[in-house]
Amino acid sequence: MNNSKSLVVKGLFWSSVQLVVNTSFTFIIRLVLAKILFPEEFGLVGMATVLTGFIKVLNDLGIGAALVQRKDEELRREHFHTAFWTGVGWSVFLFLIMSFIVGPLAASFYEEPILKSLIPVLSLGILSSPVNLVHKAQLMRNMDFKKIAFIDNTANFVTGIIAIILAFWGAGVWSLVFNSVVSIVIAMPLYFRATKWYPSFIWDRLAFKQVFGFGVFTTGTSVVNYIIGNIDYLVIGKLISAEALGAYTFAFILTDTFRSRLMTVVNNVMYPVYGKKQSDPSSLKNYYLKIVNYNSVIIFPLMSCFIILGEPIVINIFGEKWSDSVMPLKLLSLSVMVHMMVNSNTSLIRGIGKPGLELKLQIFKAVIFVPMLIVGIYKYGIIGAATAVLINKVIAVIIAQYTFNKLIDIKISTTEFLSAIKVPWIASLFCILLAYCSYNLLGFHYIVAAGILVLSYAITIWLFMGKEIKAQIQEYKKKKSANHEENTL
Repeated sequence: MNNSKSLVVKGLFWSSVQLVVNTSFTFIIRLVLAKILFPEEFGLVGMATVLTGFIKVLNDLGIGAALVQRKDEELRREHFHTAFWTGVGWSVFLFLIMSFIVGPLAASFYEEPILKSLIPVLSLGILSSPVNLVHKAQLMRNMDFKKIAFIDNTANFVTGIIAIILAFWGAGVWSLVFNSVVSIVIAMPLYFRATKWYPSFIWDRLAFKQVFGFGVFTTGTSVVNYIIGNIDYLVIGKLISAEALGAYTFAFILTDTFRSRLMTVVNNVMYPVYGKKQSDPSSLKNYYLKIVNYNSVIIFPLMSCFIILGEPIVINIFGEKWSDSVMPLKLLSLSVMVHMMVNSNTSLIRGIGKPGLELKLQIFKAVIFVPMLIVGIYKYGIIGAATAVLINKVIAVIIAQYTFNKLIDIKISTTEFLSAIKVPWIASLFCILLAYCSYNLLGFHYIVAAGILVLSYAITIWLFMGKEIKAQIQEYKKKKSANHEENTL
């Protein structure tokens, strides 16, 4: 138990480093590109990536998740080599489909000829991502998130700098394409160096069946998740315009960039832990509630800032050309706050070996969400889309609570759940009120109001959780000191 806690704390520390560095840098890159480029250019990339992203979901085949979830005694070297070559072969097939079939169809569907060229270039990431799949799974199994953080941060830093240079040189939409693709390629040699693992020409049928048998459910879940998360891009691009999609995409970048990266970080750390602790419901429950709480504590101040100060932030920093993003930004920020309440839910269900249940739940949510989204976009444009996303997140929280109470062995009552998340919500409401009074009633500059919001949030969190945070820090220091002494003996 103590060893698991030490691994979790260490994993979360290095993953948090990755989150802070990576997300901050990504945010700066997007800020600079948004200043240089225009909404319609973001919209064109949004049209393309909604299709290439779907194929990337299919590209994994759930193999990475299967390699991480399997117990040590059930895993053979054949599993890794089989996973590698299966991924490479499948990615080549998908790249050809994207280049010669999907690209021309997308150009015709959206009536944007440039997509015929954009989509094959964006699809280059499909060829390279399976190469990193096995290496990343090995590092995750070993809870070596320090190396993952270094690789991802290095790749994104190099890619971002080159993308900005291309944008200043007038590359336009192609600078966004470069920023979306090349980090995977740059990460490739770094992963080989980190793991020292190289593929052999081994392909085992039994290993394929064992890995793919688990992966088919996780792939199905990922497909449904992707449809839920990106159908709005498809419909907005078709029914409205590239400019409207660009404004909506921009609002999503500012909000969902932080949520999705945090979700990736936390789920990457907790997924192998959930797998190893799947026979201990009490530990899983405690881990899950702690993760939900700390997820919310980290993300809520930024989203609160967007909710109350979204308009001056967008107009003053990014320019009037992004004014249509303001209301979607506020709605999506609130949706992110709601989403944080179930951010580790699907990872937990998959980690305890129930990928089939995870798939069924996501299909159920999609059946509700997709019609609601289409109606919202048709009636109210991108504001209707953002409202539908918010309602969907509320429904997801209700479904998650039903799952815990009725469908799995980990029982979390509504009272326990609300108790776990009350502090960040109280802190957010308090700081939003202060920021509103500071900006709207007292006339403070929006930067000053944002500072008041962050400071009041931090003070409130410390008053409620200071002892707990200090205890976590002290425990981490003790574990670090103990590990250092053990290594020196």
